[in-house]
Amino acid sequence: MSAIDKQQQSKDSVFFRDGVRRIDFVLSYVDDKDGERKQERRKVYEANLMKVGLELETEDKSESEDGKTYFVKIHAPWEVLATYADVLKIKVPFKVNDIPDNSEMPMNWLSTPFRLPEHIMHPEPDFFTAPFNKSKSDFFLIDDKDTFFPPSTRNRIVYYILSRCSYFRDECAEKDKKGIKRLLNNGTYTAAFPLHDCRYWTRSKDLNCESERYNLYKHWARFLYFFKEQPLDLIRKYYGEKIGIYFAWLGFYTEMLLFAAIVGTICFIYGFLTYDDNQWSKEICSEEIGGSIVMCPLCDKKCGYWKLNTTCNSSWQSHLFDNVGTVFFAIFMGIWVTLFLEFWKRRQARLEYEWDLVDFEEEQQQLQLRPEYESKCTNRKKNRITQEMEPYLPVTTKCARMCLSGATVLFWISLIIACIIGVIAYRLAVYAAFASIMKDSPTNNLQVVGPYITPQLATSVTASCINFVIIMILNLMYERVAVWITDMEIPKTHLEYENKLTVKMFLFQFVNYYSSCFYVAFFKGKFVGYPGDYAYMFGKWSNLRNEECDPGGCLIELTTQLVIVMTGKQVWGNIQEALVPWLMNWWGSRKARSHPESLYSRWEQDHDLQGFGQLGLFYEYLEMVIQFGFITLFVASFPLAPLLALINNIIEVRVDAWKLTTQFRRPVAAKAHSLGAWEEILSGIAILSVVTNAFIVAFTSDMIPRLVYMYAYQIGGKMSMEGYINNSLSVFNISEFKLENKPDDEENPSWFDSSITTCRYRDYRYPPGHEKQYTHTMQFWHILAAKLAFIIIMEHVVFSVKFFVAWMIPDVPSDVKARVKRERYLVQEYLHNYEVEKLKIQLSQNGNKECTCTPMIYPSFPTHEVLSECL
Repeated sequence: MSAIDKQQQSKDSVFFRDGVRRIDFVLSYVDDKDGERKQERRKVYEANLMKVGLELETEDKSESEDGKTYFVKIHAPWEVLATYADVLKIKVPFKVNDIPDNSEMPMNWLSTPFRLPEHIMHPEPDFFTAPFNKSKSDFFLIDDKDTFFPPSTRNRIVYYILSRCSYFRDECAEKDKKGIKRLLNNGTYTAAFPLHDCRYWTRSKDLNCESERYNLYKHWARFLYFFKEQPLDLIRKYYGEKIGIYFAWLGFYTEMLLFAAIVGTICFIYGFLTYDDNQWSKEICSEEIGGSIVMCPLCDKKCGYWKLNTTCNSSWQSHLFDNVGTVFFAIFMGIWVTLFLEFWKRRQARLEYEWDLVDFEEEQQQLQLRPEYESKCTNRKKNRITQEMEPYLPVTTKCARMCLSGATVLFWISLIIACIIGVIAYRLAVYAAFASIMKDSPTNNLQVVGPYITPQLATSVTASCINFVIIMILNLMYERVAVWITDMEIPKTHLEYENKLTVKMFLFQFVNYYSSCFYVAFFKGKFVGYPGDYAYMFGKWSNLRNEECDPGGCLIELTTQLVIVMTGKQVWGNIQEALVPWLMNWWGSRKARSHPESLYSRWEQDHDLQGFGQLGLFYEYLEMVIQFGFITLFVASFPLAPLLALINNIIEVRVDAWKLTTQFRRPVAAKAHSLGAWEEILSGIAILSVVTNAFIVAFTSDMIPRLVYMYAYQIGGKMSMEGYINNSLSVFNISEFKLENKPDDEENPSWFDSSITTCRYRDYRYPPGHEKQYTHTMQFWHILAAKLAFIIIMEHVVFSVKFFVAWMIPDVPSDVKARVKRERYLVQEYLHNYEVEKLKIQLSQNGNKECTCTPMIYPSFPTHEVLSECL
């Protein structure tokens, strides 16, 4: 290796010292005291890489900023790239696309403020492409072999080689000693990464560098550009299709949220504008009705009797979310989620065509086994498709590993449910304490917030916060467990690995994040019994009496729970995503910042950044899908949820772009033509959301009991809600209280005396003295029938519309179908013509010189039968 003065080399150089060969990958390592084995591994591994054809150049530790890190720069010459592009069936251009694009939008000028410059949006011309074939390299548009494969494709090919190259000598028997991943795990190398092409805030001084990172930062990763479209083609070119698809989906999801947010905000405003028409809240707040109704204690011993008008504020708050607009919004969201999924399929189909992913199938990835699978599976059998011997995992071993994995997942889900039950027990235990403490609390005298600080609110808020902390702790623990058990199953391909991990993580997160909301929505206040026969959580011995809902309903508490968990998760997620990598990078590069720029080389700059990791994108999807669940499963309780999600996602797009461009090493490019397992999960959530929202409106909201009262039980035939509160509360004789339920004398308020003989509770039961006392009235059964009828009708209406919309909107736009067929036809035709021309040349060179006639071995067909199927 020729010595060179580092001062003469550009700090942003992505080339070897000769300034010609491009650095496609960098390995770094540090010599330890016990480094003999590691040194031997590196020596053998690097020798094997050179046998494959890769070219290596090492930067001595004396040249590095910290004085102890070696950097091995790797360059893939044309022969290696061509060979592996053929193996991986990488599509490359062979002709400029001459199909006219007539997809001009009407009123296109309106979108001008949101658009980016054309050279940023479409950084390269559109080509017809075909899988690369090394033997037909002259068929493709190869102007310059050094730039024919873009850097993202080059680093993908090199990583494929690195992950399969062994670090053992041929004479050794340990065949599982292969792959850069194992060498990173055992500390032989400290990092392996492709290089960014320049610093993000300035263009590279090297004219041969594309400076695409700078363009991405300038036009995409800055928050000031939040209203601009995303340069998806440039993202795909720089980071690969997999990351491109994620940002395309996130951008599309954010656009669609705009419509849901507008409708949700209108529904909220409707609730606000109809504030004064809220007759039942007026009755609760009035001194004549609410002030004269004495309610039964909400807990045993420590809770006294109370007057209905103390829940005045919560009933007004509840009306903001619990009104007729909520029912409309629940139905709207059921249809919105279908439109979102169907339009995304069309958007995805268009991207598949534009990004040459139409023929990319997961079957191609089946040929690319995970190195871990190849090394751990010592058994071999013949593949029926390829007719080659390949490793396989015996069925018995596979079943045993799957059973252990399933048992581990069940154990952790049970642990979450146990934690949720613990939080519920906390709610039941502390409610009595809050009720006793807050009876004479100084907060009651506060003018503005005093009336809002109730035992119910204190219990709900503290329980939600505790639940949120438990969720975060369990998340950190389970992430490691999920990766461990997925590794233990030894999935065959990277796709299978990601799908298995996706299902496990989502199942866990689903239970973790949503279980508390499910409890408040469908269990709280539903199984409380009545004053003479209360229901207890663990039986009467536990003294944990089941919670009751406010007379205004449980919907406001579900809203509180949803806001705390959803907002808390989003705020914490953004802080964690942006602040943590920034702080770690700031700390890691603090020494290097004082050095001259010419001494801080491109590979050292990237080495000081955080590694994106193979599962970096997985956590981004997981975060967004959990949010998607919040805004669809429980949206009937909080119409502003889509607005909060929209604000978060506008920030999320730019935060993700910023951290990927500035805080992380360049990820290895990977292909993907869809969201993978996430697509099925989103469809599952969409179907479940219709059911949950129907049940929320029917059983959590008070909408149905009010409608039944207005249409069937209103006295005097007036279509109003007068008398509803009195009608919805049953009567209990105080003298029939059991000793264990009766409140202590010191807990009763000063206005309570012996003249009060009855109290009221929220239910539809016959009064004392009736022949069927304390059993459910006919009105209870009428309301139950109305609730079930509403669920059935709403589900059938929404599902009918969903399936009709899905049937009406084709998954692939007709123009894309036509263009795909046209491209396939032209590819076949050009390949055929190429073969014919090649054959002509061969025959003219080798044929009989005396024969001057045109050989009939390549007749000219006007059309080829094989091509008719494409059209």
